[in-house]
Amino acid sequence: MNETQVIRVAIFEDNPIMMDAYRSILNGSPGYRCTGSFTSCNNWKHDIEQSKPDVVLMDIEMTGVNGIKATSLIKKEFPHIRILIQTVFEDESKILEALCAGANGYILKNTSPVKMLEAVTDVQNGGVAFNPVIAAKVVALFHNIIAPSPTINNYQLTEREKDILHLLTEGMSMPRIAEKLFLGYETVRGYVKNIYQKLHVASATEAVAKALKEKLV
Repeated sequence: MNETQVIRVAIFEDNPIMMDAYRSILNGSPGYRCTGSFTSCNNWKHDIEQSKPDVVLMDIEMTGVNGIKATSLIKKEFPHIRILIQTVFEDESKILEALCAGANGYILKNTSPVKMLEAVTDVQNGGVAFNPVIAAKVVALFHNIIAPSPTINNYQLTEREKDILHLLTEGMSMPRIAEKLFLGYETVRGYVKNIYQKLHVASATEAVAKALKEKLV
């Protein structure tokens, strides 16, 4: 496989057993490469500059700079890098903090290797990645914690775009949306880009937030 097609992943994880597992999964799977693995975020800027990742796999609880703070710092300094939170925490406060910090996805550590790689690919392709249980909590968060606001703008979404936006709010990845709607992946990707433009957002996380807050779906 051409090097340009390989997704470069940096891992921030303080558990050496988990670290080895993630590294083995990535380096043993075509299309992925672990370019750096770090046991803390205390030197996050140097580590990111050295490993040059497309996607960061980020643990939350680490000594010193925690994963949520590091996510916010990395996003400000390197906005093009996609960050996938991988943690044991599924409580609403952690999810909300991570999303507000700029995380592009939030999955649990008991996620299977196949699903983990799918999540890495999804966030790299501009999508959002959630476990089904996390997706349900995200929807509940926006409905219960963040008061919905009436739709102010007519975003002129087509019915197909509304269908795809609804599936994004359920945590479904673009490949799975394509499969469900019997569409090609590139077709779905084109629809998602149109949705971003119409909603004036730059990521699936922002699109989901706006859709839920303004009751667009």
